[in-house]
Formats: sequence, structure tokens, C-alpha cells
Amino acid sequence: MTQASLTLPVAEPPDDLKSWLRLARSPRVGTATFRMLVERYGSAREALRALPDHAARGGGRGYAAAPLDRVERELELADRFGAVPIRLGTPDYPGALAQVADAPPLLWARGRRDLLHRSTVALVGARNASALGLRMAEMLSSGLSTAGQVIASGLARGVDRAAHLAALDGGTVAVLAGGIDHLYPQQNADIYGRIGEDGVLLSEAPMGLQPLARHFPKRNRIIAGLSAAVVCVEAAERSGSLITARVALEQGREVLAVPGSPLDARAAGCNALIRDGATLVRSAEDVLEALELPLGPSRSGFSEAPAPWTGPEPLPDHLHQMLLGLISSAPVPEDQLIRHAGAAPEQALAALADLDLAGQILRHPGGLVSRAVAPPT
Repeated sequence: MTQASLTLPVAEPPDDLKSWLRLARSPRVGTATFRMLVERYGSAREALRALPDHAARGGGRGYAAAPLDRVERELELADRFGAVPIRLGTPDYPGALAQVADAPPLLWARGRRDLLHRSTVALVGARNASALGLRMAEMLSSGLSTAGQVIASGLARGVDRAAHLAALDGGTVAVLAGGIDHLYPQQNADIYGRIGEDGVLLSEAPMGLQPLARHFPKRNRIIAGLSAAVVCVEAAERSGSLITARVALEQGREVLAVPGSPLDARAAGCNALIRDGATLVRSAEDVLEALELPLGPSRSGFSEAPAPWTGPEPLPDHLHQMLLGLISSAPVPEDQLIRHAGAAPEQALAALADLDLAGQILRHPGGLVSRAVAPPT
């Protein structure tokens, strides 16, 4: 989807964090739906009131927003852990990540938040990395850190750990798939505490959430979104590192890869990336040379000129069904759906939000939409 410059349409008071968090934690309110609702209604508080009507228009019944006590419990856990909320559209939000179409509405952070506003390079790779792969990750991380780059990774075993370790003194961001108060894996306990003080622990997940497999692709889009470039050190052909690389390409980031032996399965993904056009990396200097490319204009995550909204507008009766007919189980770009629907973009986006809240569709990184496998009855 073509991206436009975005600004926050409202300046909610600080004490309305509860409404913001309730909206973000409400069932089936993804990043795109959250942004559309806040733009349209002018505040998270007003958007919460409209959620049941939107779900009903999409065919859902009995919709309920996230309960207030759940949000208050999360805020209590965050305060106890020393985590700080960062809301999309505020000056504290990482500018590079705000460029991403599905930027998280809220991030929890602990540590040096100033690092989130410095030029960042992501280093990702295999958990079962070879000794040479670990050494390469250390060399790249150390060289880039010395050159003033912040190093982002996912606090996994292998390449992630090596990258964080080598950048502890210069600045590193660990993006977690679960809550930032939930260490995973336990083998990284020795650097987890240091990153929470000298670096930054970052997550969009609720406090206390134990990570599951489905959470890691969402984490990977944040790693890529924070970064001007993503460097794959070792990656199998079907690995989380390649997911990060693909998301980075969709986000317009630079993708680079370290070549490896064709006989080593751990190098197959990196070699494939290079074959398909990724920049070959031999040293930190290669990455710094690639970073001369412009990243693009910054934006805050919300539409610059949201349309005035005076209440629910009637949507064409056929629009929801037309969109559902265009959506299959295979993800398709949202902007392609809007073109095929032949409706005004604002109407199509509102209808997609209705279907999202009703559980009829699923949203995926990169602005993709698919039909839910088992829509609610």
C-alpha cells in the first residue's frame, strides 16, 4: 500500500492511557483497525464506544472491548517492572518504526529509550549458528557499534545473542516476542538484565505474556521497522531470519546477507537472498556503505488529514460481502482489495475494519489480509 505522511490527529491527555491500551488490547483490533478507529473518532475513548457497532455491521454479535481491570493489571505489572509505555504518534515513538504501515499502537520499553531514536542496524541469524557465524556476528556488531550504529536483534540464541553481546557498550535494542518482563530463552538471563539497563528491552506484547510461535513474526516486523538495514548472518531456507528479511523488503529497508558454503544448510537462506539481489556483506564497512541510501521521510503513524467524523456512516449493503468475496485464505494486499471493490477508499477501509472486529478476516505483516479459516457464527 502506498504510504503517506502521517500525524497524530488527537492529543489525548496522559491520564487517558487506559483507553489507548484498552483499544489496543480489544479482540481483533489489529494495528490497521486501531489506526483507522483513532483517526476516525478522534480519540481512543470514543473509538471504544463505537467498537460494538462496527463489529455488528461486520456480522459479529456480542462484541466486548478489553475489560478495564485487565488493562489496570497490565499497567500495574509494567510499573512494577519499570517499563514505560510509548504510544504511536508521540515524540517518544521510534521514528523509523512509525514509517511502517502496521506499526504497533503501543510499545513497552525498559532501558535507554534515547537509543530508539538513533540510526539502527538489525543483525539476525540462526539459533544454531556455526562458530564462524557467531564470529561474523560479533565482528559486524562490534564494527557497526563502533561506527555509531545501534544494533537491534531478537534476543534469541546464536546470532542474536552474539550481536547483542558485542554491542552492549555501544547500544543495543532487544525486541521480545512476549512481554518484556518475560525472559525467553532463559539462556540469555546474563545479558537480559544488562540490556534492560544499558540498552533497551522492547515489546508490543502485553506484560507477562509468554511467547508462542505465532508471536515471533510480529516481533520480526518490529526489528526490521526499527532499522535502516537488516543483515542476515546465517539463515536456513525456511527460518525466522528470512521472514525478517522479507518484511524488511516490504518496508523498504536495505537487506544484506553474509554468504556461506553451499554445503551448509545454515547458509542456504543467506545465499538465496544474495542470489535474489541482497547486498553481499564481508565486513561492517559493506553495511555502512549501503546505509548511504536514504531511508525516506519520517512519519508518526496516523493520517495527516483525517476526514471529519460525526458518527457511523451507512455503508453500502453489499460492500462487506463484496470484500469477503474478494478475500481468500491466501493473504492479499489491502490496497489491491480496495481497488477491486470499486468503493471509496474510506468506505472500503471502514468495511475491512468491521470485518476485522467481527473476526471474519485476518491481518498479516506488510498490509496483507486473508479470510479467517473459521469465521464466527
